[in-house]
Amino acid sequence: MRRSRSSGGPRVGGYRTREVATLIGLKPDMIRRVVRHGLIEPSRGNANEFRFSFQDIILLRTAKGLLDAQVSPRRTISALVKLRDRLVADGRRRPLSSMRIVAEGSTVMVREQDALWEAETGQGYFAFDVENLAGEVCTLAKRNLDVARHSDDLDSDDWYNLGLDLEETAPDKAPEAYRRAITLSPANADAHVNLGRLFQIRGDLRRAKRHYQSALEAVPEHQLALYNLGTVFDELDELDSAVSYYRQAPHIPDAHYNLARIFEVRGDELAFRRHMRRYESLVEAE
Repeated sequence: MRRSRSSGGPRVGGYRTREVATLIGLKPDMIRRVVRHGLIEPSRGNANEFRFSFQDIILLRTAKGLLDAQVSPRRTISALVKLRDRLVADGRRRPLSSMRIVAEGSTVMVREQDALWEAETGQGYFAFDVENLAGEVCTLAKRNLDVARHSDDLDSDDWYNLGLDLEETAPDKAPEAYRRAITLSPANADAHVNLGRLFQIRGDLRRAKRHYQSALEAVPEHQLALYNLGTVFDELDELDSAVSYYRQAPHIPDAHYNLARIFEVRGDELAFRRHMRRYESLVEAE
């Protein structure tokens, strides 16, 4: 989902450096050092300040955990950079924030299910609970929503960005932010798409469909709105309409996967294979 780079009002559309420093106890200089090494790419606010997402905070909390385990700042950065480069070299697309990174002394290790492997060399052990961190960030996101409710300075993109943050931390609050974004700008297609998806997840296909159509009124070739409309008709078992919308979203891999599934059921082997090949090529290119 696109994250608008617009920032605007205070504490909206991501978290400032000082907020993150307070939240996880990591010095601002270390946060900026992580950014300089390209381990995270925060967005920028109107004053060019960093705005960190929930996933950025997870990675920074990992760095803090390594430092707490007596891994030096230099080795912490070095290990994370080497791990990132190794993932890229191996063709693995998982972000560092999704890995469970632990320290055994000064050795930085990576745990994946039953596997344990070394990111760099050393000794000792540490682990942290992402769920606890998520709870802390959830509290901050809700506080940001309270601040935003009493502000007249926020534009549609500000509310959209806040909706993105709330989806990650307090999803029940996200619809309010998207509705406010749409009220300020009915042509905010991304806000319509995200709000429609939340309705679709709840099983309210009628409202989901309405918001996807509103997104297309603003941006007729909005790929995600077209694809999501296809999934609505797919759920309703109106497969001809689903096929029509999937075909209009050629850049979305799952549109081709769903087309392949439908054509397989219909016995059209040629179309099935064509769309599976396209699906696989798009996934490989991501």
